Amino acid sequence: MEKLTLGKSGISVSRLCFGSLTIGPLQAALSADDGSNVIAHALDCGINFIDTAQYYNNYEYIRLALLKSQRYNTVISTKTYAYNRKTAAAAIEEARTAIDRDYIDIFMLHEQESIYTLRGHAEAADYLFEMKERGIIRAAGVSMHHIAAVNGVCDAFYSYPFAIIHPLFNMTGLGIADGDINGMTLAMRRAKAMGIGIFAMKALGGGHLFADAGAAFDFVLDAVDDNGLPLADSVAVGMQSFDEVDANIAYFNKRSFSPEAEERLRTKRRRLHIENYCIGCGICAERCGQKAIAVKNGFAVCDDRICVLCGYCSAVCPLFAIKVL
Repeated sequence: MEKLTLGKSGISVSRLCFGSLTIGPLQAALSADDGSNVIAHALDCGINFIDTAQYYNNYEYIRLALLKSQRYNTVISTKTYAYNRKTAAAAIEEARTAIDRDYIDIFMLHEQESIYTLRGHAEAADYLFEMKERGIIRAAGVSMHHIAAVNGVCDAFYSYPFAIIHPLFNMTGLGIADGDINGMTLAMRRAKAMGIGIFAMKALGGGHLFADAGAAFDFVLDAVDDNGLPLADSVAVGMQSFDEVDANIAYFNKRSFSPEAEERLRTKRRRLHIENYCIGCGICAERCGQKAIAVKNGFAVCDDRICVLCGYCSAVCPLFAIKVL
């Protein structure tokens, strides 16, 4: 599989990144053994890049996959909501211990919104850069659903030189919290011109674009920077099965799906399911960055048109009443 370097970070990654959110407790809830088998298969087929997060609670899947795979030098990117030195230190130690690695390739501030939230996490950012100097992490980065956060990374670059960003980027702009795909593209081009590496998320809009998966992948893969080079060095795609891994690798390598894979994608549907024992506490609505959940008549309801099926709401539900199916 083709590999590109993430900006000026020196980190070489496959253009297809294994998005691990979908296999873990927040979504498919595969067992650690089954989930690690899927990841190991992806690694053995040429993917060398895994995206995860402290919030996903799936480090054990990755640890097992690394033991099972015949490939080495796998690049791991993780994310944390840590806001100060203490919580950042705990997040890094948790990742290193749980994955059983001396270092983590990329450590990111999770789901930042603007330069103001970046400033609010300055102490955690300082710690990430300190750990980079010590060789505990190879690069520091930021993930975001907001255009303002991409611009915030650029504006703060000389004080906080984040090497990599992980923005939401798809052909419809679904999930962009503060604008449209044109605005996100311009902000990403600005970051790329500064040498910041980019790996995109939600190319399939959280599953909403399965029926047009080829066109959705083409949009992200064909987007270019001001020099005509790929705008996204890599694209994180959530995968839950051997079939999905094989189909996505085939498309990234040859720009075509088999007829069988194309039919499965065309008919595949995912949705957020809320059990009837929901008590309408509203914690899920407060957690939803997309504002896709609201409490009506004492029950949580989801607007499927704007939900990106991240499953973050399910992690905070006190009754475990929310699932991505």
